[in-house]
Amino acid sequence: MKGWWVGLGLALAACGACAQAAQARDEIYSARVTRVFDGDTVWVKPLAGGRYRKLRLEGIDAPEICQRGGEASRDALARRLLNQVVEVRVRAQDDYGRGVARLHHQGDDVAAWMVLAGQAWSYRWRRSLGPFAEEEALARERRLGVFKDAAAELPRDFRRRHGPCPMPPRG
Repeated sequence: MKGWWVGLGLALAACGACAQAAQARDEIYSARVTRVFDGDTVWVKPLAGGRYRKLRLEGIDAPEICQRGGEASRDALARRLLNQVVEVRVRAQDDYGRGVARLHHQGDDVAAWMVLAGQAWSYRWRRSLGPFAEEEALARERRLGVFKDAAAELPRDFRRRHGPCPMPPRG
């Protein structure tokens, strides 16, 4: 019986060490938002210097730019963040090389703000309604942004049916 408790203690200690190591890998810095690509993707320039970085907001899925509500979502994010300083916490890298990040601006979690404003969905994973399910429920109840249309299509379903949006012409 004693061996079981020792094993459990070692496992919990290892889990704690894993969590600390994962947190230690988060990259945290202040940056200026220099471009808003769409409702969940921005370019930033770290205030400490270095290269520009493309970031995807963690925990949300905004409408594709060619999807109904896509331009409004991008414009809402741009009004809030363009040329503003944000606190960045990069949590991972996505398949496209973007940092997946939490952004904070003037004390607000930007992703939560986007969902609460009806400009993005809480990112669903398997059966979970995602980290901002409560904010999404409020936005739906208030019929804000994309939720004005009760039949608004999740961006991942839109991408599945239509593929990626065409790139805009360079001008």
